[in-house]
Amino acid sequence: MVDPLNAWWAQQLVLCGWAFAPDPLALEPEVARSRLASLEVVDRGELGWRLLEALDSAHPDPARLLAGLEVAALAGAAGWLSESRARQWGQRLAEEVHAHHVSLEDWLAALRRARNDEGWVHGDDGFADACEALATLERDGDGVTWEMLRDWLLANRQALALWPDEPEARVWRLRAAFSPILEASASTLDWQGLEAWLAEAWQVTGRDELIRVLLWLGAQGDRQAWDLDANRLREADAEARRRWHAGLAPRDREAGRVLLEFVERGEPLEWAAWDWLRLIDLAWAGACLGWLADDEARDIALHGADLILCRYSDWLALARAYQRGRSLFEGRDLLGDFEADWRLLLHAPASPWKPVLQELIDADLLDAARARIRDWRRDPRHWILALAAVREPELAMRQGGAPSLSPARREDARGYLAETLDLHADEGVEALARYWLPAQAHHLNQLAADAAHGALPSSRTPFGQVAGDDLAGRDALGRASRHAATIHMAEKFAFHLQMAMDSEWFERSDLAELAAALQGSLCRFYPDARRLLSAWAQWEALLPEPEQPSLTAEILWHRDDPGSLFHWLDWRGGAWREPGPRPGLSQFTAMALVGPLNSAIWSLPQPESERECASIREWVDGHYAVNGPEGLAEFIDYLLEVGDRQEYQINYAPYTLNPARLASEIATLESDECGEEERNHLLRLKRVRDNEDGCNDLDLTAWDLAQAVDLAIAGRQLDWLGEADFLSRLRRAHALAASHYGGWEEYARGLYAGFSFFMGETPEREAFLGGFRQALASWLAAAPPLAGPWASLDFPGARPRHWAPMHVDTLPGDERLLH
Repeated sequence: MVDPLNAWWAQQLVLCGWAFAPDPLALEPEVARSRLASLEVVDRGELGWRLLEALDSAHPDPARLLAGLEVAALAGAAGWLSESRARQWGQRLAEEVHAHHVSLEDWLAALRRARNDEGWVHGDDGFADACEALATLERDGDGVTWEMLRDWLLANRQALALWPDEPEARVWRLRAAFSPILEASASTLDWQGLEAWLAEAWQVTGRDELIRVLLWLGAQGDRQAWDLDANRLREADAEARRRWHAGLAPRDREAGRVLLEFVERGEPLEWAAWDWLRLIDLAWAGACLGWLADDEARDIALHGADLILCRYSDWLALARAYQRGRSLFEGRDLLGDFEADWRLLLHAPASPWKPVLQELIDADLLDAARARIRDWRRDPRHWILALAAVREPELAMRQGGAPSLSPARREDARGYLAETLDLHADEGVEALARYWLPAQAHHLNQLAADAAHGALPSSRTPFGQVAGDDLAGRDALGRASRHAATIHMAEKFAFHLQMAMDSEWFERSDLAELAAALQGSLCRFYPDARRLLSAWAQWEALLPEPEQPSLTAEILWHRDDPGSLFHWLDWRGGAWREPGPRPGLSQFTAMALVGPLNSAIWSLPQPESERECASIREWVDGHYAVNGPEGLAEFIDYLLEVGDRQEYQINYAPYTLNPARLASEIATLESDECGEEERNHLLRLKRVRDNEDGCNDLDLTAWDLAQAVDLAIAGRQLDWLGEADFLSRLRRAHALAASHYGGWEEYARGLYAGFSFFMGETPEREAFLGGFRQALASWLAAAPPLAGPWASLDFPGARPRHWAPMHVDTLPGDERLLH
C-alpha cells in the first residue's frame, strides 16, 4: 500500500530536479551526500539550521519549505538522519506547506513567485516542466492529491520528535545556541573542520586539553574577570571609570568600552551563559571527535545545564546573557542584533527550545552528572588549585589532568620558593611544614571571641598606647568570631604548596600527601564551600596583606558563583591530619615567652636546612659563644636555673642597700680608663643607682626565660635538641614563668627591665629600647593582631580569662576551656 506522505513528498522533490520515485529516502547514499555538499549543507549542524529556518512560520518562505523537504530526504538517504527522524521532518514540513497553501495550484504559484524573486538564478533547470507535470497529476487525480494528503495529515496528527527527546538527550537542546542537534549520537558528521577549529580557537589538540578547558569554563571562564570589573565600575565615579578604561591594554579597550556602556545604561551585569553554553558546545565537540565517551560528554553538558538552571529562569534570560558575553568577548555591543540572532530559537514553533527551560532536565540525571564532575576533581590537588587560583586565576586552567609545565613557569616557582620563602630543593618537602601555622589560627580565633565579648586587653600598656589604626584593626576582629581562622593561614600554605608543585623539586607523592592533609583540615573546620569562603572573605577584609590589593572581591565571587571549583571539590575529607604539627596550648604559651626578642612563633620549630643552620649557628656563636649541642643544652639549662638574674643578685643588688658605696664605686670607675667589661659594669651600676626601668624592683627572671626559649627554638632548628629535649625545656620555662609572675604585663615589665639592664654599651640604645617598648605594647594589646600572641593566651598558671571560640579550630591541651 502506498504511503500518502512518502508519495506526496517524492512528488514535490520532482520540483528539485529529482526523478519520480515512490520513496523520497531511496536515493543512493553517495549521491545524497554529494547533493548535500552541492547545496552547501556540509554537516548536520548546517542541516539543523536549514530545517529550522524552513519552519519559520513568522516569515513563511515556500522556497525554504521546498528546500527543507529536499535536505530532509537527502539526510535520510545519506544516513545523517535515522529513517524515523527524516520521515517525521517530512511530515512536519508537509504540515507547514498545507498550513500556508490551500491547493497545489497555490503552492506552485508561491514557488514560482519565490523563484522570480531570486531572478531565475537557477537557469532552465526544468522547474517549469516539473510544475506542469505535478499540476497534470493533480487535475487527473493521479498520485497523491492535495486533498488526499490533507486528510492523511489530519488523521495522523501527533507530537513529532523532530529533536532527540529522550530524558538523557534533552540536554543537547541547549547546544542549539550554536546549531541544533538532530541526532543524540555524536559524529564527525555534525561538525565539519572541527579538529582544526579546536586547535585554532582553543589551542586544544586532544582529550586532556579539552577536559581542562571544559572544567575551566564551568569553574571560571571569561565571566570572572568581567564580573569583578563590573562590580568595581558600578561603585566607581565617572573619573575612576575613565581612568580604568585608559589603563587597559590596547587589546582590551573595545571590550572595556562595551562593559562601560553596559554599566552606565543599567544593563543587567550577567553573562555567565557565555561560558556555560560554550561548555555544552565543547562537550558535544569532544563526543564528535571521540575524545569523550558519550556518557562523559552528556554529563559535562548536564553540568553546564545544572549551572544554567541555577542562574536563569527562562530561555530569554539565557539568550540575553549569552549575547552580553559575546558582546564583551568580541568587543562590540551585539544586543541590538538580539532579535535577529535569536528569533528562531526563541519563537519558531518547531524550535528545540519550546520546552520550559526549568523543566528540561531530569533531576536524577543532574545528580549523576554532579558525581562525575566531582570525580574529575576528587584529587586533593584540586583543593590546592582552588585556593591558589584566587591569587593566580590562570591556575584554574589546570583542572582535570595536570598539564606539563613550561620551563619558565618552573623557574618562576623555584625563584618564588628561594627568594620569598628561603626554601630550597635540598631541604625536602618536609620543610613546607614550617608554613603551617595552627597556633596563629588559634590566636586569631581567641582574639575574635574576646573582641565579640568586649574582653580584649586595654590599649594602654606600661609601655605606651598602641597606634589607633592598629587598635581599630584589632577591635574589628569581633566580626569574625563565627568564622574559624584556619583559612587565613591555610590559603597561604596552599599557595606555597602550589609553587612547590610547580618547582618540580619534590616528590609528587609527598606533595600529594600534604594536599590531602590540607583537604582534611579544611573539611574539619568548614562544612562546605560557602562557610569556608565566607570565613576567608571576612578574615581577608580584617587582615589584608600589606601593600597588596585585597582579595575580598575575588573570594566572594567564588562563594557566589555556582560553578566555582570550590563548590565542586570533594568535601568528605579523610581522617583528620594536618600538613604540620599542631602544638599544644601550653607549648604555644611557653614559646610565647620569647616575646619580642624574636618574631612571633606560630608553630613548633623543626630542623632546618644546612643553609639556614649556618646563619643560626653564626648567631648563637656570636651572641652566646655557644658552638655545639652540649654547650647549647648546658647554656639553656644555666639560663633556666641561674641566668643573668643571678649576676644581678650577686653583683648589683647589694648596692641598693648601700647608696654611699654605690656612689663611690661609680666615682672610682669614672676616674680611670675603662675597658669594655669595666665600662659595661659602670653603666649597670648607674642603672642600679637610677633604678632605671625598675631594675631594682622587678623580677628579672623574664629576661632569662625569653633567652632560654629563644635558644631552645634555635637548638631545635639546628637539630642540636631532639623533640623530647626541646619540649622538656619548654615545660621547665612554662613552670618557671608561673612561679615568678602572675600575668603577661608583669612578665613584660621584667623582660623589659632585664633587656634594658643587661644591654651593652651602644649608641643605638635608645632606639633599641624604643623599638622594644613599642613591640611589648603591641604584644600586650594585640595591636596589630599578629604582632604576638600574649593577648590571646592565659599566662602560665593564671586563671583562665578568655571567652571560648564558637568552633573547634583551637589548640588542644587546655581542658578548662570549652575548646
